[in-house]
Amino acid sequence: MKRRLLQPLWFILAVLFLIEAWLWEHLEPWVARIVAAIPLRELKAWTAERVEHLSPPMALIVFVVPLIPLYPFKLFALWLMATQHFIAGLIAFALAQFVGLGLIAFIFDVTKPKLMQMAWFVRAYQFVLTVKAKAREIVAPVMASIRASLADLLRGDGSGWSARALRRIGALRRRIRAER
Repeated sequence: MKRRLLQPLWFILAVLFLIEAWLWEHLEPWVARIVAAIPLRELKAWTAERVEHLSPPMALIVFVVPLIPLYPFKLFALWLMATQHFIAGLIAFALAQFVGLGLIAFIFDVTKPKLMQMAWFVRAYQFVLTVKAKAREIVAPVMASIRASLADLLRGDGSGWSARALRRIGALRRRIRAER
């Protein structure tokens, strides 16, 4: 019984995790373009040179500390949403997510060699990759069902709920036209 109650929670967490992973994967090219547009390549080279001389625990500090100021900004965005400034809060939160993911991608790329020298970090990194694979496994059947329904909807034939809905909408439109 308890397991059945927790399934929706695990599914929601899996979806949120996959959204974060998808954003991470898709923001990296954008960050690369921004790096190409502004002199971030030099900053990255300079940062990599400095990190190279640090110990792995100090590299961890370099990885974590720049992210700390983003949390108050995210809380501010949530406060905006709670005080009925939903659009402004949503934009602020999306901006914080975008900046945060871009910053994490940038800093992780620079500090990864040092961070991977710590056994516990390697285990944590492998754990995150395992969770990502498990999340994909949990969400895959639902995504396959959604894709099939969308394909059925676009095709308009078949016996799925979307095809039946389109037929009902068509019948309703024909009835309305006939009554005019």
